[in-house]
Amino acid sequence: MNQEKRLPHNEKERLLYGGLISTMTVLFMTSFSVIYFAGEFNGDIAWSIAKLLPLMWIIVMIIEPVIFGRLAEALTARFTHPSDSFNSKILFRILFTVLGMSAAMTLIGDVVGNGLHSELFSNWIANWPRNFVIVLIAESLVIQPIARFAMVKLHEAQDRKAGITPEAEVL
Repeated sequence: MNQEKRLPHNEKERLLYGGLISTMTVLFMTSFSVIYFAGEFNGDIAWSIAKLLPLMWIIVMIIEPVIFGRLAEALTARFTHPSDSFNSKILFRILFTVLGMSAAMTLIGDVVGNGLHSELFSNWIANWPRNFVIVLIAESLVIQPIARFAMVKLHEAQDRKAGITPEAEVL
């Protein structure tokens, strides 16, 4: 069976793939948001980021696969056809995931950082479009390609260990 080497093949690989994407995204967006709102970067800001990262990562690792990953898969299946290219399916998946996750995490991030407050909704309206665009660009151009590259390298190592010759070398 010829499986796509850029994507996970089993649950263990899905956890690794999702963990890589979530870790890079949380690290990037938490750091960006804290520095952006603080207006500077120093030791206290770095410490604030370090304290927020584990909580934000846990939240993302729960809500992405349980809610937004499933929605993104369903929407991608609805808006693509089996004959569509890998890239078009991935771009739809990224778009739908980022839409949901950026909307949720903009709200959750404000609650985690500032608690419940009267400007929560107006802050979300003001901040979500920026967060959506930033995460969409980061996911599309940096984070997802790194995770897919890791999957390719993992599958190549598994093939070497199993003694499977890559298709390009067979010819």
